[in-house]
Amino acid sequence: MISALFQRILAVVGVAATVLVALPNIASAQNVSYLSHIVVENERAVVAHVYSAAMDRVVPLRVRTPADTSRAAPTLYLLNGAGGGQGVATWDEQTDIDEFFADKNVNVVTPLDGSFSYYTDWRRDDPVLGRNKWTTFLTRELPPVIDAAFGTTGVNAIAGLSMSGTSVLGLAIAKPTLYRAVGAYSGCAETSTELGQLYIQTVVESRGGADVENMWGPLDGPGWVENDPYVNAEKLRGIDLYVSSATGLPGKHEHLGARSVGNDPALLLNQVVMGGVIEAAVDDCTRRLAARLEELDIPAVFEFRPTGTHSWGYWEDDLHNSWPMLARAMETR
Repeated sequence: MISALFQRILAVVGVAATVLVALPNIASAQNVSYLSHIVVENERAVVAHVYSAAMDRVVPLRVRTPADTSRAAPTLYLLNGAGGGQGVATWDEQTDIDEFFADKNVNVVTPLDGSFSYYTDWRRDDPVLGRNKWTTFLTRELPPVIDAAFGTTGVNAIAGLSMSGTSVLGLAIAKPTLYRAVGAYSGCAETSTELGQLYIQTVVESRGGADVENMWGPLDGPGWVENDPYVNAEKLRGIDLYVSSATGLPGKHEHLGARSVGNDPALLLNQVVMGGVIEAAVDDCTRRLAARLEELDIPAVFEFRPTGTHSWGYWEDDLHNSWPMLARAMETR
């Protein structure tokens, strides 16, 4: 049975109620972004395929719909980490996201693309990662499409972890008026420092196989400063902020039964060692951001955990812990 919300979506696209909803590609000739088609997964989730004019490709996004579909709801853009929604290192595979949002009145939009891109506008196309214009897509092209198709209130928040824990702060400084609140979980808020750039190089080059200078230009160039949330922290004023990190020491989610470990001793060892090292570096960045915001008298909620590694159990906790703030900013529950 198609829900009332899906019926409204189908009315927007002007076709009959089917599992696959397609729109004519008339907008492509005008070089504008548009909703290509929707695949209904279940009563609460669809995959919306949105054409990005800036990237000249269709981007798939999972959209979880509100518990109460009788009225408009705000939108939480919830970004995956370095894998961009591919593989098993995702909100879908590693957390209780379905159960958590089952009673929440919010649209949750998660791109299923963008691996190793930092969800930013790259200056040049990359031979490996292609064309990335994610700031343009996420802040300009996508919100009007989501608002029209899903009948939202037009109120937005954004959250992300690890790679996208940096990205959500960058997107907020790129368009401060778009988001009422930001949740940044275990992301380094620096892009123009040696530590911040080393972190980005590890993701983009070591893991993604791309050329990091295709992103914002030479490492000593102005592009890295322009996109640095620490340097441009003043632009975060007026946005509700939740920022988290941990020391990297083993904590409550370092055990064989953890979902991210799956009873695999090798995965547990990797989470303890590599996850500990990465989180300790992130914690260093995050503490400097806290000092910077305090210096500017910009209020923010910082969650500094005494233990914890760079792993999914803690990010699930962060989503839960930051939700009251996000919901309050979006005026929902």
